Amino acid sequence: MEVNLVVESLKFMVLGVSVVFLFLTLLVGVLLLQGWVVRRFFPEKQPGSGSTPAVGAPAAAAGDDNLPAVIMAAITMHRKKRKS
Repeated sequence: MEVNLVVESLKFMVLGVSVVFLFLTLLVGVLLLQGWVVRRFFPEKQPGSGSTPAVGAPAAAAGDDNLPAVIMAAITMHRKKRKS
């Protein structure tokens, strides 16, 4: 009788692992299909094709010297608000 329980538990284990494997395989397939559809019907615009930056987009330079000062000011304001 003990052998039957072991065999049954192994059957359930194989069934469970198989179901999870099939679900994950299906999920990967659906995500790959979704990526293909997005790339096919909504292609990215090529850089340098005359596109202008969006209105309200921050125009940050690569060597922004004010960035450390801005970060320190934000931290100071956060600390002041937290104390009160």
